[in-house]
Amino acid sequence: MEIKYTNYFLNKLEDVLAESDYHLRYEKGNFKSGFCVLKDTKIVIVNKYYTTEGKINCLVDIIKEVDMNTDGMTEKNETIYLELKGLIKPKSTPQTKLDI
Repeated sequence: MEIKYTNYFLNKLEDVLAESDYHLRYEKGNFKSGFCVLKDTKIVIVNKYYTTEGKINCLVDIIKEVDMNTDGMTEKNETIYLELKGLIKPKSTPQTKLDI
């Protein structure tokens, strides 16, 4: 999956976590990796002072690391989750050939 460092892509990742069992919170803190996952309570905490790029990188790492139940997810969010986990290949966009 191609990772785009935009607020739109950040919202997509937040939606994936919102439809899972995990709760996402942005808090201040000095986490060594920039985030903290409390697996027993299923809470994900990301440093709120991170840039959009830093938040996206943290959320991608978290989604790759944790196992989520995809039963309640929409098809679009489930696809994003499975692509990030590497369980399915991303859809390739068809390229048009130009005759020169």
